[in-house]
Amino acid sequence: MKMDIRLYKASDCMEVVDLFHGAVHGIPNTFYSEGQLEAWSPTPPDYQFWQVRLAAKQPFVAVDHNTIIGFIELEDNGHIDCLYVHNHYQGQGVAGQLLRHVMQVAQEKDIDELYVEASKVAVSLFEKHGFELKNSNVVTLGAQLLTNYQMTQSVKK
Repeated sequence: MKMDIRLYKASDCMEVVDLFHGAVHGIPNTFYSEGQLEAWSPTPPDYQFWQVRLAAKQPFVAVDHNTIIGFIELEDNGHIDCLYVHNHYQGQGVAGQLLRHVMQVAQEKDIDELYVEASKVAVSLFEKHGFELKNSNVVTLGAQLLTNYQMTQSVKK
């Protein structure tokens, strides 16, 4: 799929938050329960919280015909904090292109290792791109327990 990847702009906030909320709530209940999904991304979304977060994180956004179809956050220490794709664009290579983009940025910034706490749904994507599973984590969100997976990858120079 052809798309542009660019830095986040403040005017992207609502679209990115809605994408995040839709992507989380689109996860099949075979992975996480409805209660877990609601704890992960409450309804309605807290746009004010996200406005501050996105301004600080400055994610990369994938755009197709002026529509944001995905986003990814890369911190200076190599942490990938978010990677989400719009429900209508999943399975079309958007996540892979965003991930390859941050891998290139990491090389340019001399980051030695990337790491992520991947959801059950995302583990296979990260494995496909060379990440290794290190361990599983159980995190508490509200009254819910969610499992994610610590994964790492050395950045090739």
